[in-house]
Amino acid sequence: MTVDVRWRRGKPVAMVLALAASAAAGCGGRAAEQPAVAAAPSMVIGPEAVTVVQRLLLRSGPTISGQLAPGREAAIRAEIGGSVVEMRADEGQAVAEGELLARIDDATVRDQLLSARSGVRSAELALDAARRDESRAQRLAEAGAVAPRDVETAHRTTAAAEALLADAQARLSGAEQQLARTLVKAPFSGIVSAHQVSAGDVVQPGSPLFQVVDPSSLRLEAAVPAEQLASLRLGSPVDFTVSGHAGRTFQGRIQRISPTVDPATRQVRIFATLPNSGRALVAGLFAEGRVATESVTAPAVPVGAVDTRGASPSVLRVRSGRVERVAVELGVRDEVAQLVQLRSGAAVGDTLLLGLSQGLAVGTEVRIGRPTGGGVR
Repeated sequence: MTVDVRWRRGKPVAMVLALAASAAAGCGGRAAEQPAVAAAPSMVIGPEAVTVVQRLLLRSGPTISGQLAPGREAAIRAEIGGSVVEMRADEGQAVAEGELLARIDDATVRDQLLSARSGVRSAELALDAARRDESRAQRLAEAGAVAPRDVETAHRTTAAAEALLADAQARLSGAEQQLARTLVKAPFSGIVSAHQVSAGDVVQPGSPLFQVVDPSSLRLEAAVPAEQLASLRLGSPVDFTVSGHAGRTFQGRIQRISPTVDPATRQVRIFATLPNSGRALVAGLFAEGRVATESVTAPAVPVGAVDTRGASPSVLRVRSGRVERVAVELGVRDEVAQLVQLRSGAAVGDTLLLGLSQGLAVGTEVRIGRPTGGGVR
């Protein structure tokens, strides 16, 4: 509203000024009645967009990878030729040590066994007769009834009979062993992982029959750079993550370290064992991990909470409801657990931003809760 303040004839100046003041007061009153501008609302972020600094165990060391293999496995082959007359185990079947897996036709071997037993009996009878003759000749020689050479002849006959008996017993033992080889048994308790024959197949000595593995322990064969050999020790813990088991970590230990370096790769092979009593793992899975050569319990956060793009690493911390950037000093980095140690800058219990919430500007007022729309998810 504008006020026209002009001189008019017959109007005193005081009246004009009073009118002007009244008009100004009226304008000011209407302006005071207008509502104030609303303050900007705080940003709401979900609990999945933040993390809290915690005191955790971190491990670091050389990374390794490879396929899991059974700690103990056996390739069972035929020790005798013949037709497979019975199959008692199939793939995936659990078997106990000494349990019968298959049987090979033993008709020919049994005939040989009977012949060997007859040979032993005949040799035993011949030896018994030779010993009686030798004893008789010895008594007659002492009485002067026979010549000394007759005693020597009887002694040689006894020795020959003993040799024949030993040969017959060896033949019998061989026949018994051949008969035992017709029974294919499990060398240890485990699982039949494969079988290559079926009932009715004819096999030869050396033909593959079964593959038996012990799933209670697995082995990982991997390699580490020769420069890190000094940090490796027998029995050192090895942490694994395995394909098909996301979010779960397994632990084994170094069982053997190769005494030589591969001249082509300049790496040293190591062999780690992984207990598998619950049989959650199977051979053939790909495993990644690292040898824990350094361990520390300290304040730690997920590596995604740390911004390393600047000159020094930093984190976005929520304090008193507002976002602030804090420089931090990093320590041990756990590649398997994806955690990093915070030596300084943030303390246990501090709330840090994660993921898309790290795009919030410093000074933004935030509130942690389940978003109802808008905000950073």
